[in-house]
Amino acid sequence: MSSSDEKTPQIMTPKKKNPKGKPVCSGQKLIIINHYKSVLNNSGKMKFRELITHISENLGIGYHTVRKTISEYNTTKCVKSPNRKRQKPGIVDKIDEFDKNAIRRKVHSFWFNKELPTIPKLLSAINEDETLPNIKKTSLGIVLKSLNFKYTKRQRNSFLLERSDLVAWRRNYLLQIRQFREEGRPIYYLDETWINVGDCSTKVWVDQTVTSHRMAFLEGLSTGAPNPTGKGKRLIILHIGSTDGFLQRGLLCFESKKNTSDYHDEMNGQTFKEWFEEILPLLKDNAVVVMDNAPYHSVKSEKVPNMSWKKADIVNWILLKDEEIDITNKAKSDLIEIVKRLKPKYNTYVIDDIAKEAGKSILRLPPYHCELNPIELVWSMVKQYVKANNTTFKLTDVKNLLHQALDRVTPGDWQNFISHVITEEKKLWSMEFICDEMIDELETNPNYILTIGDTSDSSDDADDEDNDLGCCSLE
Repeated sequence: MSSSDEKTPQIMTPKKKNPKGKPVCSGQKLIIINHYKSVLNNSGKMKFRELITHISENLGIGYHTVRKTISEYNTTKCVKSPNRKRQKPGIVDKIDEFDKNAIRRKVHSFWFNKELPTIPKLLSAINEDETLPNIKKTSLGIVLKSLNFKYTKRQRNSFLLERSDLVAWRRNYLLQIRQFREEGRPIYYLDETWINVGDCSTKVWVDQTVTSHRMAFLEGLSTGAPNPTGKGKRLIILHIGSTDGFLQRGLLCFESKKNTSDYHDEMNGQTFKEWFEEILPLLKDNAVVVMDNAPYHSVKSEKVPNMSWKKADIVNWILLKDEEIDITNKAKSDLIEIVKRLKPKYNTYVIDDIAKEAGKSILRLPPYHCELNPIELVWSMVKQYVKANNTTFKLTDVKNLLHQALDRVTPGDWQNFISHVITEEKKLWSMEFICDEMIDELETNPNYILTIGDTSDSSDDADDEDNDLGCCSLE
């Protein structure tokens, strides 16, 4: 046989593998499942681990991806496309609570000055303030909506108003706190905050004549204050105080374990409940505890039925409340009406029930009103001390500085801060009457704005402003 008759051996190229880190699409997942079924039918005695390895080597897809896809299929009986979309933080997530509160107070400042707050005025006031981040018109509308403001048009004037439920919450809070003070009840304020190990003073005096380390060494000088390499670890702090100062043994301080931008993620209902039960006996009799409406402060005592519940579960919940009902003629909507009638009695919070049993009361601040909590001013004083004296950027040293800063806060400081908050309460109380007066005047006199502030808002530009808002319209 001649050499030409001999078959030339084929050279096989290496198998192509799915690139590492590249998501496997639904089509590839379907191929994995089909291959899995085929191998399973032909060699049913193969062990599961060997089966996964065999499919992974044949298809060029990672072992763990194959195993996860098969497990997902056995559970759901379907294959899903990977989620390639990244959840980018929005403008509301990028602005912290302090800046949000400052923006809300900017709106209120217009009311105090008897001016109608409009988007252009507010945008200018925020961007001119060096302590606040620059913000665009569209983003400002989104932030204002998250702060429970709505954009209202009366006659030819457009302006910002807070939602009625938020106003009612604030009015109710101001009435209750005033009543508690008149009754002479001791009032405690609690709140959480954080301190980064890398926090330090942002501005220091720098000797500009020292241009290098060698020059500093030869002349017996230093190169200046050391700079942190980053924010570093974070301490989560929870404390409570009153006119008598910080409550002894009321401090909760622990190291953050999550790498998130919001320190509230570190706290949960169980941790807060355990701390609250420990400090509750330390409070004075008939005390009132003021706190914000963070989720871990407001864990419900029990779940109340809604339309997503099964009908049988709703019936059981109602029967457990000693309510006799005839289920033969009751639809789910009828049962929900009964639940709504019972809800006010059983829609309570865990912390409120614990405090009530101990003869104490809970009073919650309205959302985004941290200026009504004097402990916020205390935290500013504490953080300023830690930043001014933090030179090592070590966790142990920062903890020691924290304790020193807390010891420096005297009852006199607390009393001054509480007096400042009482002044803010009076301003907010009077603001509602100012708003009512101005809005009533606008109803009868559309040109009222001409005697108060910017005349541009009473012209035809007011209509243009409303149109320019686009997605910023907050109705």
